[in-house]
Amino acid sequence: MTHVTSGEMHPSRWGDPALAVPLPAPARALVEAVFGIEERPALAEVVLPAPAIDPGLLDEVRAVVGAEHVCTDDATRRLRTRGRSTPDLLRQRAGDLADAPDAVVRPGDHAEVAAVLDWAVAHQVAVVPFGGGTSVTGGLAARRDGFAGLVSLDLGRMRRLLAVDPVSMTATLEPGLRGPEAEALLAAEGLTLGHFPQSFEHASIGGFAATRSSGQSSAGYGRFDALVVGLRVATPRGELRLGAAPMSAAGPDLRQLLLGSEGAFGVITEVTVRVRSLPAEKVYEGWRWASFAEGTTAMRTLAQSGLLPTVLRLSDETETGLDLAHPEDLGAPAEGAGGCLMVTGFEGAPAAVAARRAAVTEVLRGLGGTPLGEEPGRSWAHGRFAAPYLRDALLDVGVLVETLETATFWSQVSRLHAAVREALETALGSPVLVLCHVSHVYETGCSLYFTVAARQGDDPLARWAAAKEAASAAIVAAGATITHHHAVGTDHRPWLRAEIGDLGVSVLRAVKADLDPTGILNPGVLVP
Repeated sequence: MTHVTSGEMHPSRWGDPALAVPLPAPARALVEAVFGIEERPALAEVVLPAPAIDPGLLDEVRAVVGAEHVCTDDATRRLRTRGRSTPDLLRQRAGDLADAPDAVVRPGDHAEVAAVLDWAVAHQVAVVPFGGGTSVTGGLAARRDGFAGLVSLDLGRMRRLLAVDPVSMTATLEPGLRGPEAEALLAAEGLTLGHFPQSFEHASIGGFAATRSSGQSSAGYGRFDALVVGLRVATPRGELRLGAAPMSAAGPDLRQLLLGSEGAFGVITEVTVRVRSLPAEKVYEGWRWASFAEGTTAMRTLAQSGLLPTVLRLSDETETGLDLAHPEDLGAPAEGAGGCLMVTGFEGAPAAVAARRAAVTEVLRGLGGTPLGEEPGRSWAHGRFAAPYLRDALLDVGVLVETLETATFWSQVSRLHAAVREALETALGSPVLVLCHVSHVYETGCSLYFTVAARQGDDPLARWAAAKEAASAAIVAAGATITHHHAVGTDHRPWLRAEIGDLGVSVLRAVKADLDPTGILNPGVLVP
């Protein structure tokens, strides 16, 4: 599935409603054999709670952004309620829309964002910045108690390519640009950002920055925070412009303070990023390894040898057996027998692609990898954005499906992989499927991305909460990070203190208090 869109997502499903598909026959047979089929259709459309904010307060905002850009209708508010985690979708499907904003406000530029924040401070109205709505950690579920109302600050009107510096190879983008829109604008200049997370179709440039997103081509292009060279941010205290040079020794890098801040410290209104020339050639291929341990050793060898391809991904034995690397084929017999599937991808000028591919091939062959040719790689690239649509189809038939991710140092990968798997299996009971892959690698370590499937049961929200708590405790006990690229939101906040310590929490609170002294920005998100 390579179709991309920048339109609105379905309010209780993932992505473009036109791309929703029923569960493929092989997958349905697998579900029936493992879990049983229990049809769970979503409820009919539910009426939202009436806006709690004083209508008169919104007149001041209408004077700033235009009356047509302040929306209080149910349809618009529903589309700005929560994100797209499985708990978010389960609540939507059950008719729970208690978190709906009182209004959706759509500023058109930095000055209008700043004016809305001034208004919110004056009237003690909570503000939740909204980009693409793809948060999977409760990043859009702000606390509203103690506030006169809550508005969703929809940055969708701010979607321009503001500047391109072809000498320095940088571009300045507005935060509301969705992934496909940004790539199309850059492609017209012969450039690419190269940032393709699974949320690419709908996630925004501002969201990438605010959550420290990492794309599927991170081995070649880098994480999004590594691509950012400059930021413009509106805060309740005023404007921040950061990034006078590529690197600086002028104290701590304050860009890093705003990257990952999830709208709790300020609203990102411009992002200046490093860009690359559009690749003339793209080649993806597959490799098979006898075990997950051998595959991760190969990844480590490539990373520490400076021979990373553009894409490097490894599925463990369970994920390989179910072929989740190719979501459209879930339940169909996987190619080959046993072992673990690795996908490598090479992008760039033909000569550079050929040279890097040859060097990587020599290393992987020498380590015992079995080449599978280009078909597995092409298949992965074709379906790289399809998995969230599959989740909807599984939820429809009573299967609880969710993901979580972490990262650790190479020496701890096997221990962490086993610990998280055991925690999830124990918490959810049999039958349960726990799958894992590595899609982001560094010289010193890598990420682990888990997909979990179990019966929904009578209370799927409680079942997942127990599983999430068990897995998070295992992650903390192993000394790993509570999140590699999904951000903190509200879901990971209970375990942030264990990762950064009491003094680290105190630092975050001090920054919050200085930049947002009345606490209007995304209250309850990120900061413990």
